[in-house]
Amino acid sequence: MQDENHLDLVLCWHMHQPQYRRLSDGQYQQPWVYLHAIKDYVDMAAHIESVPGARAVVNFSPVLLDQIADYGEQVRAYLRDGTPLRDPLLAALAGHWPPPGAQRAALIEACLKANKTRVIDRFPEFKRLVALAAPVVADPGLSGYLDHRYLRDLVIWYHLGWFGETVRRTDARIARLLQKCQEFDEGSVTTVLTVVAEILTDIVPRYRRLAESGQVELSFTPYTHPIVPLLLDFTAAREAQPDVQLPAATHYPGGEARSRWQIRAGQEAFARHFGFWPAGCWPAEGGLSAQMLALLDDAGVKWTASGERVLRHSLQASGKDCSHGRCHAVYGERGRTVRCVFRDDGLSDLIGFSYADWHADDAVGNLISHLETMARAAKPGDAPLVTIIMDGENAWEYYPENGYYFLRALYERLTSHPLIRLTTFSRYLDEGHVPAELPPLVAGSWVNGTFATWVGSADKNRAWDILVQAKTDYDRVMAQGRLLPEDAERAAEALAVCEGSDWCWWFGDYNPRDTVQEFERQYRQHITDLYHILGEPLPPLMGEGFTQHGADRSERGGAMRSSGAI
Repeated sequence: MQDENHLDLVLCWHMHQPQYRRLSDGQYQQPWVYLHAIKDYVDMAAHIESVPGARAVVNFSPVLLDQIADYGEQVRAYLRDGTPLRDPLLAALAGHWPPPGAQRAALIEACLKANKTRVIDRFPEFKRLVALAAPVVADPGLSGYLDHRYLRDLVIWYHLGWFGETVRRTDARIARLLQKCQEFDEGSVTTVLTVVAEILTDIVPRYRRLAESGQVELSFTPYTHPIVPLLLDFTAAREAQPDVQLPAATHYPGGEARSRWQIRAGQEAFARHFGFWPAGCWPAEGGLSAQMLALLDDAGVKWTASGERVLRHSLQASGKDCSHGRCHAVYGERGRTVRCVFRDDGLSDLIGFSYADWHADDAVGNLISHLETMARAAKPGDAPLVTIIMDGENAWEYYPENGYYFLRALYERLTSHPLIRLTTFSRYLDEGHVPAELPPLVAGSWVNGTFATWVGSADKNRAWDILVQAKTDYDRVMAQGRLLPEDAERAAEALAVCEGSDWCWWFGDYNPRDTVQEFERQYRQHITDLYHILGEPLPPLMGEGFTQHGADRSERGGAMRSSGAI
């Protein structure tokens, strides 16, 4: 029986990658979907499976689920009948080496994109191969001196480094390759591709089984991970940041209809993959506004979530107590059934940005100490609901062994603790807890409680103006009714890809310069594909590049940002 001063804790892991697949030809522009699948999505499932009492909420963006399924199908097709692979890195792994020159040098440089301390330096042979690549990075013309045997060993080691720690520890085939160490052959290539295919095709069934067992609650995000409050109203950005500079366009045309489309498409894609309807929704980047909350309620969403700063801004604007502890509750509005929860920014950021450099036992002990303090400070019979929500894939490469020791200790010690009960949002709500009254929302996201990461700078605003023009042209073509039904459906999907949040996330001087330019390239490709489907010429706004910024280094490589709590 739980102590009366117990604490309810929800661990919510968000899994997301943008659309890296071009709709025009199905080719992938970056390999991060399948690499994170074989490293993080598989590890995160394995850790929960290993501790029967563990509970968690796992959120998948639908555009990620679609790409995981596509990757699984294409790798299996290659292994079955040699169907060409549509990812350059996978094709290189299969032995389809690029010719000498820029493509070969690009392949070598791609195989250096792993954490140096935690991955590359951990494996002496991988470290040696990377050292040999250094002159090629400095002078790509030298790539021709590195033969196919070197390329094969480098590409295989890159994948061995990316495999999840639970895969390396439990799969005898991968263990044998790690022991072999060098001079890999065709059989080694087939082994790696076979394991990749098995992981990719079992990701969704594995999480479905965890959901069926009650260990995991699965939730969704609107289809392509758009910042819905900005689709609905650009001025929502001024609620938390009154002086923010908005795009030249006054609004996103038809924003409410598109927002409803994104929510519905997200629910349908989730059901297509998992076989049931999701109860909850983690909105892209925790971005919420009063108008979006109404749409989620209309869509039958049971719960949604955002960052602590959003709640604090909202409470403060209403003249109410906005102290830290106020986020340890569930909230609701009169007349609406959707409930809101808010992440504990401090605890979430400790896992995301601090504990990677701690000994795992010390890190878990520190986290539990914070939770014990919260539990004991609560009024008798008034158990706090503490919510940790964070990226479920990008943090672990900074931890030893991909977070293996930390995550295993985390689940084991939390499930056995007398004051802490791991739960899920739906389970908590089904127990009948009365929600606190939600004040009128001040729109914002989990990053500092604002939308500054996606709108406000010249680069971000230019991207929005390009998208507004594209939507205007899309609406005109749709109104003319000149597209075949299948082309109209493709155009709607292409537009949705352009509405994703990731493009504007990367535009800014806090991200690596080369990555900023790469994401502008991909954004322009997606816009171009949309216009190709519409049969329209590109607008003048697309005539030249617009990202002028970028840094030599950035926090966590730009893939993660702190909420501002630490």
